[in-house]
Amino acid sequence: MLRISLRNIRITELAIMKNRLFLLLALVACATFSFAQNARKNVVDEVIWVVGDEAILLSDVEEARVGMEMNGEAIENPYATIPEELAIKKLYIHQAELDSIEVNESAIVKAAEERLNFFIQQYGSRENMEAMAHKTTAQMRELFIEMGRTQQLEEGVKRNLTSNIRVTPAEVRDYFSKMPQDSLPFIPTKVEVQIITSVPKVGPEELNRIEGQLREFARQVNEGEKTFAHLARMYSQDKGSARNGGETGLSGRNEWVPEFASVAFSLTDPKKVSRIVRTEFGFHIMQLIEKRGDKVNVRHILLQPEIEESEYERCIHRLDSIAADIHDGKFTFEEAALILSDDKDTKLNRGIMANVNYATGDVTSRFEMQELPQDIAKIVANMAVGDVSPAVRIINEKTGSEICALIKLKSRVEGHRASMNEDFQVLKGIVEEKRKNEVIQKWLAEKIKNTYTRIAPGWRDYTFRYEGWVK
Repeated sequence: MLRISLRNIRITELAIMKNRLFLLLALVACATFSFAQNARKNVVDEVIWVVGDEAILLSDVEEARVGMEMNGEAIENPYATIPEELAIKKLYIHQAELDSIEVNESAIVKAAEERLNFFIQQYGSRENMEAMAHKTTAQMRELFIEMGRTQQLEEGVKRNLTSNIRVTPAEVRDYFSKMPQDSLPFIPTKVEVQIITSVPKVGPEELNRIEGQLREFARQVNEGEKTFAHLARMYSQDKGSARNGGETGLSGRNEWVPEFASVAFSLTDPKKVSRIVRTEFGFHIMQLIEKRGDKVNVRHILLQPEIEESEYERCIHRLDSIAADIHDGKFTFEEAALILSDDKDTKLNRGIMANVNYATGDVTSRFEMQELPQDIAKIVANMAVGDVSPAVRIINEKTGSEICALIKLKSRVEGHRASMNEDFQVLKGIVEEKRKNEVIQKWLAEKIKNTYTRIAPGWRDYTFRYEGWVK
């Protein structure tokens, strides 16, 4: 699927899967909901828990349970675990209101788009996802945004609670000195990778062909011969939106690359088609559906130009020449990345790729091998530190198009058992997390004790993770 994004840095599937609680809430939003499958309760819906002045419905729990079954995820005592986790969320939200915690809306929107794309890939298409969820893509996007907002509020509360925690080197040494060597954490292999790219250029004949085709589409729509949605389904190469008639869903300006957003937000007449817009993804035309506050919903048609084989050969030759000059000491890889690379996201950072986890906000230059784009991981696997690869053709995961690249392995730390000398910061982080978790668990116990809760009969006789829910 081609998607419009600000950066080529993606949240990996691994990062998503590590966030188990968020996936649980995602399934609450996305799972097929059918009370016919719920033999346990023969009711339309009911309030099963009340936390403060917030209700938890049977439908909330059933959607999560059914969704988890569909996802092949087993959970012990779902009718105890799921309501309790939802109740804990409500405690965090209430505390966030008391603490006046603010959220980063831009980051929330980006993460929502990445999670939406993840589920589209899991189900094979946007249509399949919508059919399984019984929700439109736009509805799911809003749900993911709301869940992301809730997650940031929870994280804000935890930061406030644990901001004063400090761990000394002596505490770290004491904690791990009591641990058997084979029980120490295993640190997986991590690498730092630099890249220089060369993007093949579109020939003038192909440029004229693409623009001529898009102008013809615009004429057909403007003159009423065809609908924009019909043409998008037939011809758009953004397969994700094409299935939905080219519709992108209500989106903010920062959710799109600047060139696309500038035109989308300038549209005023839903009956007219925009001018041709060129982005790194290809060539677009679009049509306004609606504007709502600071968001806009448009349809678009994307056409990607065909690249001549000779153009790839030119890029490979250019990069091989750059690699030879680096080898001869005429300039460094870092200098070449700054001046000669077409990758705008890495060239100002000496070509170093960044690993961003939008779920946590963490940014690092180090990747585990499975976190790297597949084409790059295959190359790096057989390189020594400091090696520069021959010029290769790879898929740009951001745009889905083929580009040419030089890859340098900047550093590699092989997988190993953690040691105080080599991995002190990792071990310190483990101890800090333990201390933070102790503070959070104590706060939760006190919060539960002092918060009004009511659990409906039939839902009280479970063993919950925390005490004090049943008053």
